[in-house]
Amino acid sequence: MEHGGHEGHARRGGAAALSVAALGIVFGAIGTSPLYALDQLFFHAGVPAAARDVTGALSLVLWTITLIVALKYAVLVLRAENDGEGGVFALYGLVHPYKRRGAHWVLWLLMLGAGLLFADGMLTPAISVLAAVEGLGVAAPALAGAVVPVVLALLTFVFAVQPRGTAGIGAVFGPVLLVWFVVIAALGAAQIRLHPEVLAAFDPRLGLGFLWRAGGWQTLLALGALILVVSGGEAMYADLGHFGARPIRLAWFLVVYPALVLNYLGQGAFLLGGGQVVGNNLFFSIVPDGMGLPMVLLATLATVIAAQALISGVFTLAVQAIRLGLFPRLAIRHLHHMHAGQVYVPFANGALYLGCVLLVLLFGSSAALGSAYGLTVAGVMAVTTVGMIPVARYVWRWPRAAVALVWGGFGSVALLFLLAALLNVLDGGWVPLLAGGVVLAVMLTWQWGRKATFAAYSARPAMTMEALVRMHREAASFIERNAVLMAPKPIRAVGDRAPALMRLLWERTGLLPRNLLFVEVTHRKTAYIHEARCEVTVFARDPALGSIVSVEVKFGFMEEPNVERVLEEMARHAEIDLPTDRHQWIVHVSHENLLPARGMGWPGRLRLDLFSLLRRVSQPAYYYYGLGDEVQLSAEIMPVRVR
Repeated sequence: MEHGGHEGHARRGGAAALSVAALGIVFGAIGTSPLYALDQLFFHAGVPAAARDVTGALSLVLWTITLIVALKYAVLVLRAENDGEGGVFALYGLVHPYKRRGAHWVLWLLMLGAGLLFADGMLTPAISVLAAVEGLGVAAPALAGAVVPVVLALLTFVFAVQPRGTAGIGAVFGPVLLVWFVVIAALGAAQIRLHPEVLAAFDPRLGLGFLWRAGGWQTLLALGALILVVSGGEAMYADLGHFGARPIRLAWFLVVYPALVLNYLGQGAFLLGGGQVVGNNLFFSIVPDGMGLPMVLLATLATVIAAQALISGVFTLAVQAIRLGLFPRLAIRHLHHMHAGQVYVPFANGALYLGCVLLVLLFGSSAALGSAYGLTVAGVMAVTTVGMIPVARYVWRWPRAAVALVWGGFGSVALLFLLAALLNVLDGGWVPLLAGGVVLAVMLTWQWGRKATFAAYSARPAMTMEALVRMHREAASFIERNAVLMAPKPIRAVGDRAPALMRLLWERTGLLPRNLLFVEVTHRKTAYIHEARCEVTVFARDPALGSIVSVEVKFGFMEEPNVERVLEEMARHAEIDLPTDRHQWIVHVSHENLLPARGMGWPGRLRLDLFSLLRRVSQPAYYYYGLGDEVQLSAEIMPVRVR
């Protein structure tokens, strides 16, 4: 059985159509960053409004977007695809084979990066929708007090519709964002026409001169705000599997990049012209009179779309973490039978909604949230940069000098931005650090608990496959029901041990099933399985006595691990000795009752308690693998002592 293509990919249609679609999914977050990024730079970081400081700061903005997003992400990082997929866990899968070459610590950093992306799923909807609705204070000052209630209502609506999916309205996301980019480009171009001297910002020497004059502390403050102009750039890599590199690059270089450059230059031109900035809101201050409310509506729609894309991205991230064995097996709902990528994770949806509401109530404005958001963006980009080093060295086989020159350079810039963002830890930066730390702790605890449980289960008394086959051949009578047993590891040779559950069933009944099938599920660190999905080992097969067969079923981290469906297909092709009617099977599973090993200290007990808590919110493995949907389950509670 082979994987027949990237099921669930959205790569349908021509490059132009995919590029328009990518505008709504990939570029919503970075496309709405002009709503708040320069406000943070000029009014929060305290960059002076003098002409040379404005053009110097704008030069930094332009070259930050160019170097980090256009060069690093669009040109280089998009090449790091894992079987067509991108994102932090695709990078994790690429690095994992080289963990014994010193890359093990990079895997931990990538897990922390995943935690920061979960925090991003709370911060981006909160800050972007806040920034859009804050335009009411400029367009209609009497409505300024309604900003927070309106934002909370919008966020409630966005999260409430998640269980329904976006299949019906997703087609309009791209066109709406295309209108948004055209409008913000036109707004910027109008201001540039009035003050063309702002075009001097293309000279990188002005940016370097600004940094030289600013001094160390002011430079760090400016860099901490500057990182916001590339917020959402990580989505280019995260959504690689949905659209492919070429449509994403086309959308970026033909639409998004020019629109962002024009708008940022336009906001700078407005400052150079001495325009009045209402309520420290530079973006809405450049909107012509009479267009304020329509622009607020368009901005709100664009930020809601950006929020929707981020929330869906977190769902996908959670599913990938689950399938890589890094996260508890949360309940997952597939929202569209034709698109496996459209998923809904109720637990994640509730957690993100609660986080967004708390952030809006706690901070109250996009300016206040900027510090927290900046640390998230800087952290994720730093982690991605570090993760690219072993990819360039071992996967792409770059010379050491090239790796040091390219990724050492990007790493130095990323580290500088991260250090600048860390200055705001007490000013809101603690939010992503707390969220990322919690998610990392969950992942590490879950990994440890699964390994400890496996070791404790494997230590229980068990018979060898050789002994089991001999008992089966010598049996005078059998249980006629076809039995399936889940195995914790592949069984390939007669010297391998049968699952401990097999011995328990034998001691209880004194009988063996006539047809006995062991099933072990293997999760690979690749997105899809292209070779044979199932590997069958026959230990005994006799028309009169029945059979003992072992099957290893392999899945990639982008595939739904429905074992029941796979076994039914194998039975239909007579690869295993099971009837095609699932109702004639009985699946035997074990449920481990975890007990602390004697003498375990309080740190170990605390970790075990946390793992036990995670197990309560996690689906049992057999349900997660689709077993029990139609077949009969027989569950045995087995006490195991965890060390």
